[in-house]
Amino acid sequence: MSNTREKIEKVGKEVIDLLIEKNKSYGDSALKPASVFGSGNAVDSLCARIDDKLMRIQNFGFRGYGEDNIKDLIGYLILLKIAVEEEGSEHHLTEWQEDVLRSLDR
Repeated sequence: MSNTREKIEKVGKEVIDLLIEKNKSYGDSALKPASVFGSGNAVDSLCARIDDKLMRIQNFGFRGYGEDNIKDLIGYLILLKIAVEEEGSEHHLTEWQEDVLRSLDR
C-alpha cells in the first residue's frame, strides 16, 4: 500500500502528463490564446475555462461527461498560476479571484 507522499507524487505526475499531452494537442493556447472568437488574455481565458469546468462538475459530477474533471481542474489551476506569474496580471483580477490565488500561494 502506498503512503501519502507516493500518492501525491502519482497524482501530480498524472496531472503534469495530462498538461503536457494537452499542450501538444492544443499548442500553447492556454498561455497564448488564439483570440479568434475571444479577446481575453491568458488569465481571463483560463478563468473562463475554470468556470466552465466548475459548471460541468456541478451539472455532471466529478467524473461526468466522460472526463476526469478534478484532474482537468487541477491542470487549469496550475496553468492559471503560471499565467498570473508570467503576465503579472493580479492587478486586474477581481477581489475574490485575488483571494483565491493568495490562498493557493500558502
